Amino acid sequence: MKKWLLPLSLLILNQPAVAESLNPFKHGDANAGKALVNQHCIQCHASRLGGDGSAIYTRATRIVTSSTKLSSQIRNCNTMLDLKWFEDEELNVAKYLNETYYKFSE
Repeated sequence: MKKWLLPLSLLILNQPAVAESLNPFKHGDANAGKALVNQHCIQCHASRLGGDGSAIYTRATRIVTSSTKLSSQIRNCNTMLDLKWFEDEELNVAKYLNETYYKFSE
């Protein structure tokens, strides 16, 4: 009986770490991110790809293939367009885009 107690207790204690690794943008606010995307991103993306601009997130040749690359791309757009977003605003955008399009778990 004692043989499985230690592994079980370790598994239970590690649950927050597992949950955190499955949500790379857990501290972001998706609603605030959506507002920023609608205000600043959609028009630029639509001018590049047509339609409503969301195809940039789902195209087969997309450059964003991980949560790290998503964060980097948001930072690039922020810098190139001189949006002057703070890190928490970038995080909000990342959370919204990840929940809506990408579904990265780490």
